[in-house]
Amino acid sequence: MRHSKLFAGLVLAGLAASAIPAFAQSNVTLYGIVDDALTYSSNQNGKSNTYLRNGNLAGSRWGLRGTEDLGGGTSALFQLENGFDVNNGAFSSSGVMFNRQAFVGVKNAQAGTLTIGRQYSPYYLMVGTIGPVAYVTGATGAHPGDIDGLDTTIRINNSVTYTSPVLWGVTASVQYGFGGQAGAMGKGNTFSGALRYDGGPLSLAAGYLRLNNIGGGTTWNGASTGVPGTSAVNQGYVTADSLQHIAVAGIYTLGSLTLGASYSNVQYKPGAASLFHDSAIFNTAGVHASWIVAPQWRLAAAYSYTAASKANGITDAATYHQVSLAQVYSLSKRTSLYALEAWQHANGKSISANGVSIINAGPVVGDSQNSTPSATSSQFVGMLGIRVDF
Repeated sequence: MRHSKLFAGLVLAGLAASAIPAFAQSNVTLYGIVDDALTYSSNQNGKSNTYLRNGNLAGSRWGLRGTEDLGGGTSALFQLENGFDVNNGAFSSSGVMFNRQAFVGVKNAQAGTLTIGRQYSPYYLMVGTIGPVAYVTGATGAHPGDIDGLDTTIRINNSVTYTSPVLWGVTASVQYGFGGQAGAMGKGNTFSGALRYDGGPLSLAAGYLRLNNIGGGTTWNGASTGVPGTSAVNQGYVTADSLQHIAVAGIYTLGSLTLGASYSNVQYKPGAASLFHDSAIFNTAGVHASWIVAPQWRLAAAYSYTAASKANGITDAATYHQVSLAQVYSLSKRTSLYALEAWQHANGKSISANGVSIINAGPVVGDSQNSTPSATSSQFVGMLGIRVDF
C-alpha cells in the first residue's frame, strides 16, 4: 500500500509539472574593452605633444547584450553600449550614457533581423568592417578625419534596420532614421543600404549612406539622426543640407595573409542656409594588408589617397596621402600590447570653418587628431598601448 501511494504521488507530481508552461531560455552578457596608449603627435595646431590617449586599437566601452528564445526559430534581442575615457572616467559623449549603441529587436533564422533604436548604419556594418579600420584601427588607419564614415564615427538615432538572412553568401540590409520634425519628414532623417558577399576567402561589400541635416546653425545640427565627424578635412562643409556616402570594399585571405582594398565617394551638398555654394566631393582609394606572423603576433599596414574637388573658389584642391602601420602582440586571449604609427601629408587648399576663407589643407591622421590638425603640411602619430577585453 505504501508503495502504491508513493507511485501515485510521483505520477501526480509529474502531471502537475507538465501543466506548468515551459519558459523560454534567455541570456544576458556583460562585456567590454579597456584601451589606453602613450601617444606622440608631431604637430597639433603648431606644437608637438606627448600624452595618454584612450581607445586606440579599439574604443573603450562596456555593454550589455541579451537574447530570449521566443520559439519557432525567433528570438528577441537587445544591446546597450557605453563608451568612456579610461583616463578620466568620463562618458565619451557628455550626457549620453549609451552613446555607442542602444537598440532592441527580433531575429528569425528564415525571415531576418529587425532592430530599432540608436545603431550603426548598414553602410558601416557591411563595408567598414572589411575596410582598413578593421585591421589597422580607426585611430590611425581611418581615412583622413574619417571623411567617408568607414569607422564608428557615425551612429543613427531613431532608426529602424532590417537585415536579411544569408542567402548564397549574400546579406542585404536597409535602415531608415526618422527625423522627427513635424511637417518636414525629410529634415534630419537618414537612409542607408548595403549588400555584402562572404564566400570562403573572399568578401565584397557595397554601401550607401545619406544624412540629411536639420540645419539652422554654423555646424551640422546635432539633433539630426546622423551626425558626421568634423575635422580640418571637412570643417568648411558641415553646414551642408545633406551628406552622401558611397563606398565599396573587398578582402581576400590567403592563409595567414589578408589583402584588402576600398573606394569611397563623399558629397557635401549645400542648401539655402549653407555657408558654401558648390557641392564638395571627396574621393578616397586605399589598400591594406594584415599578416598573422605567429598565433600571438599580427602586423598590418594601409595606404590611402584622398582627393577633394575643385569648387567654392578653390583651384588647387586638397589631396591627402596617408600611410598607417600596426603591430599587435597578444599576451592572452583577452590582453594585447600594440604599437601604431601613421604619417599623413596634405597638399593644396581647403575651406576654413567659416565656409568662406581658403586656407592650406591641414593633415589629420586617421580620426585620432580630428580636433588637433597639424599646422604644417605633414603629421606623424605614434602610439604604444594596451587593450584588455572582458
